Amino acid sequence: MNLAGLSLRDLEYVVAVAEQRHFGKAAERCSVSQPSLSAQIRKLEDLLGVPLFERTSRRVLPTPQGEVVIRQARVVLEEARRLLALARGTAEGLHGPLAIAAIQTLGPYLFPHVLPAMRRHLPDVQLVLSEGRTDGLLEELREGRLDAILLALPVEAEGLTCDALFFEPFVLAHPTGHRLESLPSIALADLDPGELVLLEEGHCLRDQALAACGATTRGMRHATGLETLRHMVASGTGYTLMPWLATGDGEAATVGGLVAYRDFQGDPPGRVIGLVWRASDPRAAGFRALARSLRDATPPGLRRIDDSADA
Repeated sequence: MNLAGLSLRDLEYVVAVAEQRHFGKAAERCSVSQPSLSAQIRKLEDLLGVPLFERTSRRVLPTPQGEVVIRQARVVLEEARRLLALARGTAEGLHGPLAIAAIQTLGPYLFPHVLPAMRRHLPDVQLVLSEGRTDGLLEELREGRLDAILLALPVEAEGLTCDALFFEPFVLAHPTGHRLESLPSIALADLDPGELVLLEEGHCLRDQALAACGATTRGMRHATGLETLRHMVASGTGYTLMPWLATGDGEAATVGGLVAYRDFQGDPPGRVIGLVWRASDPRAAGFRALARSLRDATPPGLRRIDDSADA
């Protein structure tokens, strides 16, 4: 086999098809025509001597041999990106496209506060922002589809570096007129776990709320997202723990006055938000500088963490 017949672009096509499970969508993502993409993948399959995909009129699935090739193709592409980063001298800074994602319970509420600082700090960067759940974001980060993520610490840290940014407290969100409204102050001990409503499984905020309240999930009602959770509270279904940033301002946060927010007395429950990137990324200095910029832009109501540590 001659390596001259193997191109990084062909590997990008293969990975795109594996992730999209669709030749047309993969071609659109790679900015090529579908016939061109299909032809290049056929050419690569002939070169390797193995079929990479099982094709039917309804679906596209990697073959067992294809799974092995696709896994290694991701490694090759990530190493190629590292080579480009080193060649461009980006070990001391961040340049070009930068894919940053945040967990779904954080991104929509944090980005409006920190984007001005990010734009000032990263004048040579084209930001590509997205959201997702923790496990999915970590997988995308490890595979090189994301450059950095914002999420609740700690995380499984093998191969990753973390800088803590700030502590975000949780507040109690309950329906207006609820019995808790008459209490002069609120403590976790005042909560009945039977009245808690939480996010569905897969959201780290769900696990944090359960840990804070010492509750189990038996008989508990669940929501698919934070805004649905807010509306469940507004409907009188129960109460929940809400991240500070999500309490916002105005009628949208209170759902027309149907939701009330109460701070917890003493040390409130909450979460530490951090910036996470691959330990192997040569742009570590740039990510640390970005973390400092984000820390400097800590929104009101949150406690900045000055002594960050690797994880």
